[in-house]
Amino acid sequence: MNQGSRSSEDLIRACVGGGDEAAWEEFVRRFRGVIAATVIRTARRFGNMEPHVIDDLVQETYMKICANRCRILREFKPQSEDSIFGLLKTVAFSVTQDHFRGGLAAKRGAGGRESSLDRYAESAVAGCEGLPEVEREVLLGQIDDFLAGEGGGGSCERDRQIFWLYYRHGMTSRAIAAISRIGLTQKGVESVIQRLTSFVRERMAEGKSAGNAL
Repeated sequence: MNQGSRSSEDLIRACVGGGDEAAWEEFVRRFRGVIAATVIRTARRFGNMEPHVIDDLVQETYMKICANRCRILREFKPQSEDSIFGLLKTVAFSVTQDHFRGGLAAKRGAGGRESSLDRYAESAVAGCEGLPEVEREVLLGQIDDFLAGEGGGGSCERDRQIFWLYYRHGMTSRAIAAISRIGLTQKGVESVIQRLTSFVRERMAEGKSAGNAL
């Protein structure tokens, strides 16, 4: 079969089914461009355009896609023929962000920058200085519980995704609005972020006050 003539959906189905080496070769050929371009654009923001780093991050993106028996692809529900490009951009962006922000986190004591989420978390919890990983994950879980609860939370899944794309993955409101499934303008995305940020800060402050009262 001519792999190049396959639709993206059919190609993904063949890859996920396993054992089709020709399908995977076509997958790499067809989508390497969009993955590499996303890695390059994201790496540029961190001032690192070394070719070997770019190549490593492209390979790491493919590994992420193949992890857990291609879970990302198995759970992918395309809305159109081009939906796969949005998914791969998101994965490549996340892999590259995590790579560089992991390096920045290691430099904290030496004056390195902190991620937007870390700055947010530390401003939300007074006196919180460089949370240990375990405590940080607990805090993130609490924030997500607030978002899923009632009140200013009780937010729909889309709004929660917007919140985490902004704070955890460092995406701009403009970039988030460009994701077709979000279905909001840049101004709409900014409104969601502002509303949920204010809500979470209020809930964190309430929890801190209650703790001090005990």
